[in-house]
Amino acid sequence: MEPRIIEANGMYIEYDVPIPMDDGVILRADVFRPAMAGRYPVLLSYGPYGKGLPFQLGYPRQWEILVQRCPEVAEGSTCRYQNWEVEDPEKWVPEGYVCVRVDSRGAGRSPGVLDIFSPRETRDLFQCIEWAAAQPWSNGRVGLSGISYYAINQWLVAGLQPPHLAAMCAWEGAADFYRDWNRHGGILCTFTDSWFRGQVIPVQHGFGARGFVDPVTGELVAGPETLPEDELTRNRVDAFQQARWRELDDEWYRERSADWSRVKVPFLSAGNWGGHGLHLRGNVEAFMQAASIQKWLELHGLEHWTLYYSRYGWELRKRFFDHFLKGIDNGWDREPRVLLNVRHVDGFEFRKENEWPLARTQWTRLYLNPAARALSWEPLGSQSFVEYEALRSGVTFRTPPFPQETEITGPLAARLFVSSSTPDADLFLILRLFDPEGREVSFVGALDPRAPLAQGWLRASHRKLDPERSLPYRPYHTHDELQLLTPGRIYEVEVEIWPTSIVIPPGYTLALTIQGRDFEREEAVGGVGPWAAFRGSGPFLHNDPWDRRPERVGGRVRIYGGGETPSSLLVPIIPRE
Repeated sequence: MEPRIIEANGMYIEYDVPIPMDDGVILRADVFRPAMAGRYPVLLSYGPYGKGLPFQLGYPRQWEILVQRCPEVAEGSTCRYQNWEVEDPEKWVPEGYVCVRVDSRGAGRSPGVLDIFSPRETRDLFQCIEWAAAQPWSNGRVGLSGISYYAINQWLVAGLQPPHLAAMCAWEGAADFYRDWNRHGGILCTFTDSWFRGQVIPVQHGFGARGFVDPVTGELVAGPETLPEDELTRNRVDAFQQARWRELDDEWYRERSADWSRVKVPFLSAGNWGGHGLHLRGNVEAFMQAASIQKWLELHGLEHWTLYYSRYGWELRKRFFDHFLKGIDNGWDREPRVLLNVRHVDGFEFRKENEWPLARTQWTRLYLNPAARALSWEPLGSQSFVEYEALRSGVTFRTPPFPQETEITGPLAARLFVSSSTPDADLFLILRLFDPEGREVSFVGALDPRAPLAQGWLRASHRKLDPERSLPYRPYHTHDELQLLTPGRIYEVEVEIWPTSIVIPPGYTLALTIQGRDFEREEAVGGVGPWAAFRGSGPFLHNDPWDRRPERVGGRVRIYGGGETPSSLLVPIIPRE
């Protein structure tokens, strides 16, 4: 495979540039750089989605949604080089940047064994950063930018502290391979399986002639060779099966998770209120825990790819990277550290804050009243309970109508007193909003267009807490041992509910649903990518038959409240000025 260089659209484009790794494997990259000679800062991405697969070809439905919401995507760009979840070089090269896209090991046009987020991948990314910094067209400052996969591996490589990594923007990036991605509250999420088969295997190196052809170059996106199926299978690690075997947190998960004590590079962490089930927790934990002195948190809504490509997202990153990669004094270093798109029922309100959670938060407990199926502002004197069948419908607790506009922005947590007729119980908590006529108000999620306000999960046998890392609003479970239940005995459990934001209008009602299975609406809507349909939780489902076998988690569950069992929901109320 010989590298090629052309001049097009005001750029020099080098295709299939070789980047040698320390074990002899040669990765391949495309480099987009200004036609004028000079040394420029670099925006680099490394991932498995195929550097030669145009957004429009690989993800047509997502592209359709994008250009409908953000027609400015095509301003100043032919969109010929738009790729899924990475920067458009036609937007950045004219601004004096070099864009480098690397096919990760075993993907696209890079050979090797495909092992997502493995230590080997992270070392590869480290070496790609240092390679880019040493090129004659580089000023020695390398930034990382991208969504999802291209954000997750930023947290990992930052822990290795590459000398020339100067800044990074992790747009919707999970960080804990156990808690954020594979096992929510200890319950196995099957997303990895459907995503890997639908989005990664079709661009695995060696898929070759079975797969896509780059319409710009005429080359095979996952080539140049076409390997037999058995060789393709040997050349990839089944991460879902690995997670399926590993119910408890162990070294396999840890080496694929961020080490916050070593993440010291300046970063912008951009999360999505609708990112329940993937990414949102990682973006917030990064801001809260990373050792970086210069760090910013931005939170937004809508689909998880949309705002990255919008004018809003581009201008935000442009200011950030201009400051750290070009040294421009544009005031970014004086920007408040938290940038919130506060959610309303009909849109968003942009607001700047100085910390997370917000210092003026009024932490408020809503108490569960099982007898009335209600959420009460005051503790209840007498105990009651409600029972449901775990694998069927659960139970919903509602507040009275809010008398005035009320903002809830921040992390949430539930303290529940539960019992089960089986030796375990999977708890799915869903926070929802209803209008004065009793109709649910849904929100555009990262993938699902009809998402609830927030979700949280916990397998009761995983209730053990880490007292040093737990916070009142974010319980932290160790997931290092199983503590099975004695049927009929009452247990106190703490459930983490991922952050949310909503300004509740007067007359609206907040509801907490607790059940033993995924939140899914009766009517499905069309999905995106490899997912044909969504029912409210997108592809982030917990329906593996082995992990969820009925004899373990399929019993009758009781939720207790009042008296000596004061089950409650902790909510972050923000005073409205």
